Amino acid sequence: MSAEPTMANNAEDIENNMQASQAAEPGQQPGQQPGQQPEEAPVTRVRSRGGGGDGGGGGGGGGGGGGGGGGGSGSGPEQNGQPPAARPPRVVESEEDEDEEQTLKYGAKHVIMLFVPVTLCMVVVVATIKSVSFYTQNDGQRLIYTPFPEDTDTVAQRALNSVLNAIIMITVIIVMTLVLVLLYKYRCYKVIQGWLFLSSLLLLFFFSYIYLKEVFKTYNVSMDYITLSVIIWNFGVVGMICIHWKGPLRLQQAYLIMISALMALVFIKYLPEWTAWLILASISVYDLLAVLCPKGPLRILVETAQERNEPIFPALIYSSTMVWLVNMADVDRPKRDSTEAAPPQPEGQVVEAPPPSSPSQDDGGFTPAWVGQQEHQLGPLQSTEDTRREIQHLPSARPPIEEEEEETGVKLGLGDFIFYSMLVGKASAAASGDWNTTLACFVAILIGLCLTLLLLAIFKKALPALPISIFFGLVFYFATDNLVRPFMDQLALHQFYI
Repeated sequence: MSAEPTMANNAEDIENNMQASQAAEPGQQPGQQPGQQPEEAPVTRVRSRGGGGDGGGGGGGGGGGGGGGGGGSGSGPEQNGQPPAARPPRVVESEEDEDEEQTLKYGAKHVIMLFVPVTLCMVVVVATIKSVSFYTQNDGQRLIYTPFPEDTDTVAQRALNSVLNAIIMITVIIVMTLVLVLLYKYRCYKVIQGWLFLSSLLLLFFFSYIYLKEVFKTYNVSMDYITLSVIIWNFGVVGMICIHWKGPLRLQQAYLIMISALMALVFIKYLPEWTAWLILASISVYDLLAVLCPKGPLRILVETAQERNEPIFPALIYSSTMVWLVNMADVDRPKRDSTEAAPPQPEGQVVEAPPPSSPSQDDGGFTPAWVGQQEHQLGPLQSTEDTRREIQHLPSARPPIEEEEEETGVKLGLGDFIFYSMLVGKASAAASGDWNTTLACFVAILIGLCLTLLLLAIFKKALPALPISIFFGLVFYFATDNLVRPFMDQLALHQFYI
């Protein structure tokens, strides 16, 4: 065979290939059979460390094409040989689910956190009422806020005197609340602290001395005044330190419960019976208006504290978490801040983690082992915006910082403790003194408190804690004392058993 036919055949082959390539469909490669699918370029799929999952048909790292299937879309140029991590598609829904789970979790936790101290306060008051006769006997003494006596000849006069006493008492409470709000609004913190300091001093020393003296007298316990003075001094000084400065959380809570019980016992002894019931009903209405009205004093106090990002004074609030006016001493805080606050590096410069100067110094989680591991996986780390975002999704050797319990803690005013215990104590110290009535009031208050916490979880704002509980308590008291107790007495008298 000669060379001319071979060259001719090669020319014909080239011309046929050119014609076939021009007649091919768009997207069909030359030399490809009709109907044959084009071969896809090999795509390296990288699993995201941030929880994004694989991109089902995602675009390449360089082009950033749209992702197919159920995965995220590839976006952005490659950095250090690895594409940026895909964003999870349902971040908002997952956060909402976590919020709902946390609300349910902390809702039950908050109920228990408040049930225990409220129950303890009421138990102390009821036990004292049932055992110490000093707080139930009527010796004719009254508070200066209740000048009108109730031992009158007619029921109408007694009702009028009780109404006048309740009006005076509520007026004093409103005036004192307004004075407190004005002092707080104009930042007269020293005056408020002095006021609360004197009140705590009176409760922890004078009222505690009266309480211990009557308890010892009731149980016939002999003690000299020197020992009693030492006990009162230690009790009062430790209480002042825990309430107005800092101390163990349980000890602070115990002191707040104790001073609430002492104040409730004072009200039970010196407030007449009808006046006490009217004050409980009136204070519930006032609490509702003071907290929910736009210009209510308690609402102004809470909103002002939230605007200033300041805790309300611990002598006024029972908190399930620690609240101190003096900042907690943190020795490691300056070192941590000085270590973490490194000067900003210009972009494109290699960031090297400086070795820690001492073993106790915090390295921010960027240990030499961590740096070596990341350089082995990603190569030299370039300080660009994409690499910083990428590194944030990588696991760190540093344990996660737990949130402070203060943000999820629950708070209840000491006035709520006082009036809860006052209602149960008055029910226990009444003429009947029936245990059924006392237990009914106790259960009613806890039910009202549970409903209040449920509303708090729904509305997520400060709500009054007195109205529902006091309303239930009053209804249960009068219903049990006037309906259930006579019914049970008649059953016991005629020996009927249900």
